[in-house]
Amino acid sequence: MAKIDINLTEYGSCTRELSPPQLKALDGLKFEVEGKRLVPVLDIRPKPSKGDGFYTLRAGSIVGALDLEGLSLYIEPKVTIRRLLYLALYAAGDVEIREESFLFKRDENPTLADLLAMALGRAAGRAFRQGLWQGYRVREEALHTVRGRIMVAEQIRRRFDMPLPVEVRYDEYTEDVLANRLIKAAARLLRGMRLNASEAREGLRHIDATLENVTPVRYPPHDVPEVEFTRLNDHYKDAVAIARLILLHWFHTAHRAEDGKDEVRVPGFLMDMNKVFQQFVTRKLREVMGVSEHTLRSDENIPRRTLDTGGCFGLAPDFSWWDGNMCTFVGDIKYKNIGTDDQDGGRRRVPSADIYQALAYATAFDCNLPGALLVYAKGEADPVVHHVCHANKQIEVVAVDLEGDIAAINQSIKDLAKRVRCLRDEGRALPQTT
Repeated sequence: MAKIDINLTEYGSCTRELSPPQLKALDGLKFEVEGKRLVPVLDIRPKPSKGDGFYTLRAGSIVGALDLEGLSLYIEPKVTIRRLLYLALYAAGDVEIREESFLFKRDENPTLADLLAMALGRAAGRAFRQGLWQGYRVREEALHTVRGRIMVAEQIRRRFDMPLPVEVRYDEYTEDVLANRLIKAAARLLRGMRLNASEAREGLRHIDATLENVTPVRYPPHDVPEVEFTRLNDHYKDAVAIARLILLHWFHTAHRAEDGKDEVRVPGFLMDMNKVFQQFVTRKLREVMGVSEHTLRSDENIPRRTLDTGGCFGLAPDFSWWDGNMCTFVGDIKYKNIGTDDQDGGRRRVPSADIYQALAYATAFDCNLPGALLVYAKGEADPVVHHVCHANKQIEVVAVDLEGDIAAINQSIKDLAKRVRCLRDEGRALPQTT
């Protein structure tokens, strides 16, 4: 069977005929969530009504592009690609890059890989024109001339009584520094994907040629180092931010070949919109409210709390406000597809499980908290306040606008910040438990 293209939208579905190798390749795609568990990229189910070999493929919150043997998979986000990259870059905590960085010629039919490559190529080109970043790196070598310091212990251990070569350690001023390695690593990954735009291909070739003397390094997504910037290397910020985004979301899963011996690496770029949305909203809120990570904490930075006294049911709200060791606000951020309720006039009703979860947070983190806040993307939930019977608590649902321009997004976050502060002030006014 010839190579096929599978194009889906986020939370969308399609029915396609797949050969056994194609089915095996898609069924084996697992996405690592926060380094803790693997979830399928697609939900795949047989479609007997269409005939043997037909399957219904359904996407979830994971978006991006993959090139596999026999097929290409592209899952388009609900927001535009330019908006997706803007949100992801900001969520990663590097820099706030203007959406204009991701503009392209409409007649080139760019893929997601094209946009990433063009953004990286443009940012790297601007950085290189202002001067290739060089710095000092410590090197240890065996030389026939003395340079830097002689490593006496190593000389004795390795050379015994031989005078040459000499084991030395010295500082070398070189372009083979971390920032250039990150840019080169990202460019090489993108070159392994299908690129339609000539600008994308040319930009990557320019990066490779410019960084010819830089050591190629492969960075796993969970271990992409950060770069420290000063006024001397500030012109590299955009290029490094885009490179880190690519490396953080590169799909590194390797599949066994049919003989079970060799591994076939799958090139691709995937991201979980749930995590991107959560990180973007939390970071933007800190910026708007002028508070630190210690005050407005993410789920991974909070003390362990459980719903039950036996400690069986751990809880971790996406964001919470802490005054010292006291929690005065809890909230959860949801990026999910919510269907309309025809019996409720077509309103988008928040799932009961989300309400129960928010109530559990408000109860476990302090029984006197006035309630909790549920944050959705605009269009997925209608703003509403639910008053909980017999608990003297309320669960408030609000939405963040991701569809407007940047000014509209910022205003939506400012409105959200007001509600967070208001609920936090209510929480502080009530007697707290320890």
